[in-house]
Amino acid sequence: MSDSQLRPTGRDYTPTICLLVLAFIFIPAVLVAYGSVNYLSISLATVCSVMCAALAWRRWTRSSQLTIPSISRGNGE
Repeated sequence: MSDSQLRPTGRDYTPTICLLVLAFIFIPAVLVAYGSVNYLSISLATVCSVMCAALAWRRWTRSSQLTIPSISRGNGE
């Protein structure tokens, strides 16, 4: 099947994955590398991580157009 016949599923993985990496890898790594761990820095890192994860979830659910009936139709249709 050529690329022109493929229907987009409506999912864009890259920004969602970037937000999740930011939330669960980069922000904690910066917190550890910064060294001075106190309540303010932990709170700020937690808020930033939760916001990034929430944005990733919102982006995923808004852009997802793949439905169960579209999966069950198969590749031939």
